[in-house]
Amino acid sequence: MDGNRRFARQHHIETVEGHNLGFEALARILEVCYKSGVQVVTIYAFSIENFQRSQREVDHLMEIAKVKLMQLSQHGDILDRYGASIRIVGRRDLLRPDVRVELDKAAALTKNNNSAILNVCFPYTSRDEMTTAIRETVEDYLRPVPPRRRHFSESHITRNIRARNTSTSPENRDLLREPENTGEAEVSDSQSSSTTLHPGSSVSAAHNEEPITAATSVTSLDHLPNFLDVEAITPASLDEHMYTHDNPPLDLLVRTSGVERLSDFMLWQSHEKTSIVFIDCFWPAFDLWHFLPVLWEWQWKQRRRFLDSWNSAEPTPLKVE
Repeated sequence: MDGNRRFARQHHIETVEGHNLGFEALARILEVCYKSGVQVVTIYAFSIENFQRSQREVDHLMEIAKVKLMQLSQHGDILDRYGASIRIVGRRDLLRPDVRVELDKAAALTKNNNSAILNVCFPYTSRDEMTTAIRETVEDYLRPVPPRRRHFSESHITRNIRARNTSTSPENRDLLREPENTGEAEVSDSQSSSTTLHPGSSVSAAHNEEPITAATSVTSLDHLPNFLDVEAITPASLDEHMYTHDNPPLDLLVRTSGVERLSDFMLWQSHEKTSIVFIDCFWPAFDLWHFLPVLWEWQWKQRRRFLDSWNSAEPTPLKVE
């Protein structure tokens, strides 16, 4: 949706009127898209960098968005006729509270529509979207994972063996009884046991120290927090945190106004099969006759790609029984 201000200057009208005409062009294009079977339409309505414009223009854009999106969402209008739902994607926290309320109302009116989607990027930049996705992914991997009880872990088996030996061994049962030996025997036993467990240490040190066994060290490891393996992070991990994570792949990206750049829009979603088309036409003047050739060319390319892949496939050998 680029070129509203330049269209207004070219036709000697107010900038606000150029933005109004831009939303009227949006209604026309949505009609063409949904009639053609397009399931997801994403529009770049407002960039985060647009906040650097004059306060008067920003306020007018906010008011236009409130009114126009609510009109599109009304019963009997285009979104209702084609079963399309509105999704506001971007930095909602940067919007005024009254604007957020109106946008939420428009989204609520269409939340039950499930035939198509209209993503409204408002306010948005692709770099901010990717930064947010990376931050949320890091937070997921820094969050401890609840430990899973493993019935056959080494520490669990060790504890069971020790408990069984304690309850069944005659020697252990004797240890649990009251000692009947003389004091000298107790001292000699303690000295011999301490000498065995702690060679080179004094008797008093042996009474104050507990031997560290393998079972104790393994058991302590069970209480350490578990974290997800960062080596498991893939592009799919980041994709789950993108605004359009549940949308189909981006097939066609159209940029109007004759400028051949993406302007920080859908950078992550653009892939090797995305068709990018630059049109030398301001957005308010963008109509059916500009858009239909773009759709036809994309369909032709899709058909040719399908035929090429079908012809390159190896024939299945005939099996006769």
